Amino acid sequence: MSELITAELVDLDLSATTKDAAARSLAERMVAAHRVTDLDGFLADVAAREAQMPTGLDGGIGIPHCRSEHVNAPTLAFGRSGAGIDFGAADGPADLIFLIAAPAGADDDHLTILSGLARRLMDPEFTAALRAGTDPRAVAALIRGEEPPEEPEQERVEAGNQEQAETEMETAGGTEAAESAPFRIVAVTSCPTGIAHTYMAAESLAAAGRAEGVEVTVETQGSAGFKKLDPAVVAAADAVIWAHDVEVREKARFRGKPLVDVGVKAGINRPAELIAEARRKAERGEIATAPDTDKASGSGDGDGDGDGSGSGADHAHFGVRLRTYLMSGVSYMVPFVAAGGLLIALSFAIGGYEIASAKSVADHFVWGEADSWAALLNQIGSAAFGFLVPVLAGYIAYGMADRPALVPGFVGGAIALTVNAGFLGGLVAGLLAGAVVMAIQRVPVHATLRGIMPVLVIPLIASAVVGFLMFIVVGKPIASLQNALTDWLNGLSGSNAVILGVVLGLMMCFDMGGPLNKVAYAFAVGGLADPTPGSLKVMAAVMAAGMVPPLAMALATTVRKRLFTKTERENGRAAWLLGASFITEGAIPFAAADPLRVIPSVMAGGAVTGALSMAFGATLRAPHGGVFVVPLIGEPFLYLLAIAAGTLVATALVVLLKGARRTTPEAAGDAGADGSRVTVAA
Repeated sequence: MSELITAELVDLDLSATTKDAAARSLAERMVAAHRVTDLDGFLADVAAREAQMPTGLDGGIGIPHCRSEHVNAPTLAFGRSGAGIDFGAADGPADLIFLIAAPAGADDDHLTILSGLARRLMDPEFTAALRAGTDPRAVAALIRGEEPPEEPEQERVEAGNQEQAETEMETAGGTEAAESAPFRIVAVTSCPTGIAHTYMAAESLAAAGRAEGVEVTVETQGSAGFKKLDPAVVAAADAVIWAHDVEVREKARFRGKPLVDVGVKAGINRPAELIAEARRKAERGEIATAPDTDKASGSGDGDGDGDGSGSGADHAHFGVRLRTYLMSGVSYMVPFVAAGGLLIALSFAIGGYEIASAKSVADHFVWGEADSWAALLNQIGSAAFGFLVPVLAGYIAYGMADRPALVPGFVGGAIALTVNAGFLGGLVAGLLAGAVVMAIQRVPVHATLRGIMPVLVIPLIASAVVGFLMFIVVGKPIASLQNALTDWLNGLSGSNAVILGVVLGLMMCFDMGGPLNKVAYAFAVGGLADPTPGSLKVMAAVMAAGMVPPLAMALATTVRKRLFTKTERENGRAAWLLGASFITEGAIPFAAADPLRVIPSVMAGGAVTGALSMAFGATLRAPHGGVFVVPLIGEPFLYLLAIAAGTLVATALVVLLKGARRTTPEAAGDAGADGSRVTVAA
């Protein structure tokens, strides 16, 4: 425990005015203490964690933290700011700054200590002592937990005796005590890193429960371990609170209880409101029927400031929830597209395009004939493709309303194929199925029916409703729209095709795996559900543009090493393979460190590649694979030329922009004499 923080890691007069400067100042102390091996690499990891969700907490506290391969021992640095630093908390700047650094493979003992600190931050006496401290050694000892007991042992004994006497009196009261049994809540807290927010939310909920006279038992699903709540405690609970930014594990344990579902910061900042909401739901008899399995759904907008109700993403903006639902369906569909598309492409490579009209291999298969093997691959791939739309619809519905929505979702997707509504029909069918199931789940039912609702009643009613809507109401109009979209894609040529390629390239490279990137990718993958020459061109352009950012950064770190840090050069070597494999996210570390120069550069390169790919008429049946599926690409040499051109454009721009920012001879080098990096922004 004593190794986590020492006096050298305490700054009681932190002069930084921004969160980046504060993190750097405290991280420099970690470097001096030989706890951090690469300052810039560690700060990039801190910035990436901060980008996921602000780390400011109500009460003037900032807790930037991360796991990093550049940390060789779990470490905590503390800074106290007189002016306050904005870490994104709702109540204003933070004056108590804790920089928590954990190695990528930190053991449970160290993480338990860090989680203990997170809990203590919710104690007003502890934070008051930190604000009053004048000696770094004393403050370090206080943070390590070495402060003297808050009250003498004799007083604690007397208080314990008094509490025991009061307990005996209450027991003697018999039925009166039974009638005053506390309201019981079980809670689960979790956050992406699992170091701080998880345990602070747990402590905050427990403290609010004590203040409200509510019995709150919390399960922390964090990095310090996952100990399940006693099933008897869950069974006896009157309500459930989930304060989480990652999926709650083993949700089925909590089925049939009133549920408040929010982000982890809501558990920290407003626990009393969550407890009050849990009480209201229990009084109204609102029972959560959806959380009976572990599903992949959004956990909100990350700040936990929703209304405290709903399932998963209910407190997020509608657009965020809609994208989450659609991406859930697309993510399950992609493996079918990948397997089916590659098998069909291989069949064409072996037997030519006419193999698609071959007789069934179940009746006509000759072991020694290449055409028979080509037909076999084609028909297996076609069978995989037959699942695309039903899987898309089923898992969109699943993302919205969990397992009860799977059946109506799949049924709606199958009907979309029947009425020729295609990919768009699958999207609509999935959304309809999820919405219908969610509506049914809101209807109060007798306790005797709750057990059969998810497996019988809901799938039955929802399938009938969705089937009616798809067959009678919306199926044909969507089919007409799908046909119009297909005709438009097939008719694209010349400047129109180039413009579409530019737009797709810009979207793929703007956020490198973010919402715009995913929208462009989903548009391309959706076209593979009913492949046409136009949709195959779109898929080729999207994958080509998505390869440009990591390839460009890899090339830039090779040709102009002195413009990049040691960590960036190491990332550049890995980016070669990531780019070649169509993993656009390989460029994110570079964009996070220098967004104003990197992002416009790679967007320009992606636009060039997308435009050239469309102009060359390159086609692609596989949704992934990068250069490893080039033999299956139409016009492969021109396709590679498009990628090379975009990569060169992006590399030239990023080198030009980065080179222009240096204004001193020292800045042109990799580091100054003291090992620091000296740069001046243009």
